[in-house]
Amino acid sequence: MTQTDDIAYDSILVLLSISLFILGIVLIIIICRKKPQKPDQKQLELPAKFCASSYQLTDIDAATDGFNPRRIVGKGRLGTVYAAISPSGELVAVKRIHPRLVLSNAGFGFASIIKTLSLAQHPNVVPIIGYSQAPGERIIVMEFVGMVNLDFYLHENSDGASLLDWNRRLRVAAGVARGIEYLHQGMAPNIVHGALKASNILLDVKIVAKLCDYGLSFLAPKEMTGLVGHVDDEYWAEKGGGACKESDVYGFGVVLLELLTGRRSEQGLLVRWALPLIKAKRFSELLDPRLVIPSDIKPVLRLAKVASACVGNYRKDRPSISQVASILNNLEIEVCH
Repeated sequence: MTQTDDIAYDSILVLLSISLFILGIVLIIIICRKKPQKPDQKQLELPAKFCASSYQLTDIDAATDGFNPRRIVGKGRLGTVYAAISPSGELVAVKRIHPRLVLSNAGFGFASIIKTLSLAQHPNVVPIIGYSQAPGERIIVMEFVGMVNLDFYLHENSDGASLLDWNRRLRVAAGVARGIEYLHQGMAPNIVHGALKASNILLDVKIVAKLCDYGLSFLAPKEMTGLVGHVDDEYWAEKGGGACKESDVYGFGVVLLELLTGRRSEQGLLVRWALPLIKAKRFSELLDPRLVIPSDIKPVLRLAKVASACVGNYRKDRPSISQVASILNNLEIEVCH
C-alpha cells in the first residue's frame, strides 16, 4: 500500500468516526425527547382569565323581576343594585347605572371597559360576571357577596361595632390593601379604583373584605356627590386632577380612619379632626369608644400611623399601596395568627 493510499484510508476512517459520532448524538436526542402525552393523561393548564358575558336586556329584566323595587339591595352614586337570579339559577347582583350617567357616556366604550375590568380575579375583589347595554341602559352583573358593606357595619348596624372587633378591623384593612395592590400592580393595564370608600367595601359571611365599583370613575369623573371627603383636594384640580393611584391611597387612609374611630368621613372633617390627635398621640380620644382598647395597643398605633401617612401628604409624597399592604400584611400575621 502506497503512502497516498494510507492517507486516503486514514481520511475515510476519520470521516466514518465523525459520522458515527454525529449519528449517536442524533439518536440520543431522539430517545431523550419528551414523549407526547396520551389522550387520557392529565395536562397542567394555566387557568384562563374570565371575561364578562354579554346579556340581553330581556334576560336582565327577567332576572330582576322587572327591576322590582323589592329586589333593591343598595343604592349609590352610580346606580341601583338589585338581587337577581341568573339563568343558571345563581344569585347575582345587578347594578343598573343611573340614566343620566348613561346619557353623558353614551359612546364611551362601556362594553370594552367592563370586559377589561372583569379580568380582575382576586379574593379581595368582587368579580364582574357580565354586562348589558341597550339604548338608555348600562348594566353590570356581579357576584353576590351578601351586599353588606363596611359603612353599614361601622355606622348603621347597632351590633356592627361588636362584630368588628380590633382584630377583625385589622383583617379588613389588610384585605382591602391587598385588593387595591392587586388592581394597581397585578392587573395589566393597571386599574384605579376611583371611589374607594367604606360603602364600596363589601364584607362576606366570614368578614372578608371585597372591593366593588372599581374602575368605574369614567361614568362620573367630576361628580362631587358621594366623593367629597373620600378623595384628596388634588382630585378636583383642573390640571393633573382626577382619579389616580395616589387618590386611591388617600381614600384608603380615610377608610383606615373610619375603622379606627368608628366615625364617618363627614366630607373631610374626619381627616382634619383625626390627624392632630394622631400627631399628639391622644389615642384615647381617637379610637372608637364602642370598643375596649386592646391590651397590646401597638398594632392599633401602627395602623393610625399608616392612615396618617396615606391622608397627610401631597400625592407625590404618599406611600404606594404596595408599601402599605406590606405593613398591614405583617400586622395581620402578627396579631391574627
